[in-house]
Amino acid sequence: MKTLLKITKFFLMLGILGVISAAGIVFGVYQYVKPDLPSIDSLKHVQLQVPLRIYSKDGLLISEYGEKRRIPVTFEQVPEQLVQAFLAAEDDRFYEHPGVDYQGLVRAAIQLALTGKKKQGGSTITMQVARNFFLSSKKTYLRKINEIFLALKIDKELTKNEVLTLYMNKIYLGHRAYGVGAAARVYYGKGLDELDLAQIAMIAGLPKAPSKYNPITNAERATIRRNYVLDRMLSLGFITAEEEKTARNAAVSAKRYSANIELNAPYIAEMARAEMFQRYGEESYSGGYSVYTTVGSDLQQQAIDAVHMVCNDYDRRHGYRGVIAQLDATILTTPEKMDDIISDTETYGNLTVAIATEVKEQEVEIYLGSGQSATIPWNGLKWARRYITEDRRGKTPKKAGEILKPASLVYVLSQTEVDKKSKDQTPVTYWRLAQIPDVNAALVALDPKNGAITSLVGGYDYFQTKFNRITQAKRQPGSGFKAFIYSAALENGFTAASTINDAPVVFQDAGLEGAWRPENYSGKFFGLTRLRYALTKSRNLVSIRLLRSIGIKKALDHIENFGFSREELPPNLSLALGSANITPLQMARGYAVLANGGFLVDPYLISRIERNGSEIIYQATPPTVCEKCLQETPKDHTNLATTNTTDELEAETEKLPVAAPRVISAENRYIMYSMMQDVITRGTGTRAKVLKRKDLAGKTGTTNDQRDAWFNGYNQSIVATAWVGFDNNSKLGNGEFGGRAALPGWIHYMKKALTYYPQDKVPAMPDGMLSIRIDPRTGKLASINQRDAIFEVFRAEHAPTHVALPANDSSTPQANIEDTELF
Repeated sequence: MKTLLKITKFFLMLGILGVISAAGIVFGVYQYVKPDLPSIDSLKHVQLQVPLRIYSKDGLLISEYGEKRRIPVTFEQVPEQLVQAFLAAEDDRFYEHPGVDYQGLVRAAIQLALTGKKKQGGSTITMQVARNFFLSSKKTYLRKINEIFLALKIDKELTKNEVLTLYMNKIYLGHRAYGVGAAARVYYGKGLDELDLAQIAMIAGLPKAPSKYNPITNAERATIRRNYVLDRMLSLGFITAEEEKTARNAAVSAKRYSANIELNAPYIAEMARAEMFQRYGEESYSGGYSVYTTVGSDLQQQAIDAVHMVCNDYDRRHGYRGVIAQLDATILTTPEKMDDIISDTETYGNLTVAIATEVKEQEVEIYLGSGQSATIPWNGLKWARRYITEDRRGKTPKKAGEILKPASLVYVLSQTEVDKKSKDQTPVTYWRLAQIPDVNAALVALDPKNGAITSLVGGYDYFQTKFNRITQAKRQPGSGFKAFIYSAALENGFTAASTINDAPVVFQDAGLEGAWRPENYSGKFFGLTRLRYALTKSRNLVSIRLLRSIGIKKALDHIENFGFSREELPPNLSLALGSANITPLQMARGYAVLANGGFLVDPYLISRIERNGSEIIYQATPPTVCEKCLQETPKDHTNLATTNTTDELEAETEKLPVAAPRVISAENRYIMYSMMQDVITRGTGTRAKVLKRKDLAGKTGTTNDQRDAWFNGYNQSIVATAWVGFDNNSKLGNGEFGGRAALPGWIHYMKKALTYYPQDKVPAMPDGMLSIRIDPRTGKLASINQRDAIFEVFRAEHAPTHVALPANDSSTPQANIEDTELF
C-alpha cells in the first residue's frame, strides 16, 4: 500500500513538473516570439484591397478595375445560415474556444505522430485570420506557433463577430473572389441575401481548397464538398433533414459572372481609370475608390446609339462588302454547331451574328442562336448593292439570292423605321442585313456652364479599337472652325451685315507644290455677301477674304480665347477653312463659349471620389459661368462685414463657385448665337429643324475631299459635337458632308437631351445693342419704304449710318467676280 502511494506521488509530482515545464516552455516560446508579434490595432481599422469602381452620375456601375474582386460586408449583412455553414465547415467551436481550439491541435499532433508529416489541421477561424492578415501560408513550426499566439491575442482584443467579419471579407474563394460578398457575385451573380442553402454550402466549402473544390472547374468534387458541409450543418442542428435533402439534390448552378456592369461606357471608364492612376498610382486599383463621373446613363446610351446609327447608315449608303464567311451547308442540320459558330464570332456595336438558313425570293430566314430564328424582309436586304469604292456601287439586287446563300454567316441589326405607308406613321421594327463599318464616328456633349462631360463616345466600339477619337484624334474641323473666324471679325470692327466679295482667290504658299485655289462647295461665286448669309451658307471664299481683312495675328489672338493653343493653329489663310488639327473635345469646348455667354470652361469627367463607400476624398469644383462672381462679391458683404463675424463672411463667400473667365464679350456672343441659329433655320444645318426648337444654333463642318464630317451645335444648356470619318483619313465620298454624315447623329442625341431643358430659351439681347432694318444686299440702312428690308443686330457703336441706294441705281456697288485676286 505504501509502495502504491509512493508511486502515485511520484507520478503526480512528475505530472506537476511536466505541467510546470510545459508552461515554462510555452512562456519561453512566447517571450521569444513576442517581439515579432504584430499589433492587433491594425485589424480594428483594416483597409481591405477593394477594386476601383467607376460609376455614372446616377450611380450605375460602368467598370471595375483591380486584381482582386471584393465587396466588403458587415456582420449584419451576412445571412445567419451562411455564418452557420462556415462554422460547420471550418470551426464549429468558434464561439466556445479562446481563439485556439486545443482539441483540434491535439488531433493535428496525433496525426503528425502517426504519419510523420506536417499537414494543415487544427486551425480555427481566428487562426486563419491571423495567418491571412499577418503571416505567410508557408507551413513551418514557427509560423504555427506565431499563428497560435496571434489568435489568442486577437480573440482577447476583438469580439467574435468582429473576427468573423474580418474572415468573411478576407478569405480567398477562387476566381479572383475575395470574401463572401464577391464570391456570391462571381459564382451566382447574386447578393448574399439572395443565395439558397445549396449555394451557401457551396461557398462555405471553398476555403479548404478553392481550386480543388471549385464549382465551375470541378463540379463533381465541389458537390462532394458541398454535401459534406450540409451533413455537418445537419449534425450541428443548423438545418432540418428536409432542408438538407433539398439542398443535396440541387443541381450545381454556379457559373462565372463578370462584374455587374450596368452601363456600357468603356471610353468613359478608361478616361476615369487613367485619371485615377495619375492621381494615386497602383493604389488606385486596390484602395477601395469609387469614382462618380459627370455622365448620366440615359444620355450616354443615347450617344452610343447615335454613333452606331451614323456608322451603320453611312455603310448602308456605300454598299455591301460581303458575308463574314460562307459555311458548309451541312451545318444547318446541327443547331449545336451553329450555336458554337455564332458564339465564337466577334461582334461589335449593335450588331448581331446570324446564319442564313433559307434564302427565298425576297427574304431570308436566319438563325440567331439559342434556338431563336427570324426573317430578314426585302426592306432589310435591298440596300446591299456591292461595294466597289466610296463613290461606286454595283447594280441594285432584284432577289435575295444575289446577296446571300444558305449557310452564309452574316451580321444583322434590329432596325426601327416609320412606316411611311401607314396613316399614323407607325414605327416598324425589322431585321436588316448589316456589316462592321469601316468608317468611325464619335460624339461628345458638355454642360457649357461648367464643362461637365455629359456624354462621350470615342468610337463605334471600344473593343474593336480602344482609340478614343474624342480626346486623341486630331482632325481638321473644316467649316465648323469658321465660327471662331467670324467671332474674331466681330471683335475687329465687322458686323453681321458687313459685306465681303465672294469671288475666286489664289493662295500662294512656298510650302505647297502649287498654288492653292479654294472654292465654295458648289463651285459657284456669288459676289458681295453679308457675313450672316455667308456663315449660314458656309461660303469658303468669304471666310478666306474675311480672315485676310482681319489679319492672321489678330485672328489668332482672338481664337486663343476659345481654348485653342496657338502652336496647333496654322498661321496662314487656310485657317479660315479649318485646316488646324484639333480634337472633337477641343471643338466642343470652343463652342461652349458661344453657348454659355462668352466664358471659357474646362471639360472634366470626375465629379467626386469616395473611399470605402462613404468617405468623400475629392469633390470637383470646376470654374463655372458666374457673372455675379466676376462683377462683385455678394451684395450684402458690406453689411456682413460690419454686422456679422468673419466666419459668416467667409461662409457667404464660399457659396459662390470659382468663376470661369470671360473670354469674349456678351455682345460678340449674342451676334454669333444669332448668326448660327440661321445655320439651322435656313443654312447647311436645316435637318435639325426636325427638333422643332428655336433656341438651337450650330455649324456643319466638312473638310477638303470630304475626309471629315462634323456638326457642332448647342443651346444655352448643352453643347454637342459629332464627328464622322475614317481613321486612315480616307475620303468619305461625294456628298458626305457634315449635314449628311454627322448631323443625323447629333439630332438623334439631342432629341433625348433637349427633353431635360426648357423649350426655346434664347439669349437676351445685352444692353447697348440695337436691332435695325437693313438692306439685304448691301447691309446698309434700309430706306423707309423698302419692302425687302430685314432686321439685323448691331453693337450701338457699329450700327450703320448710311442708307442703301435703290437696287436699280447705277451707282450701287457690284461684285466683279471676273477678276481673281492673288494673295
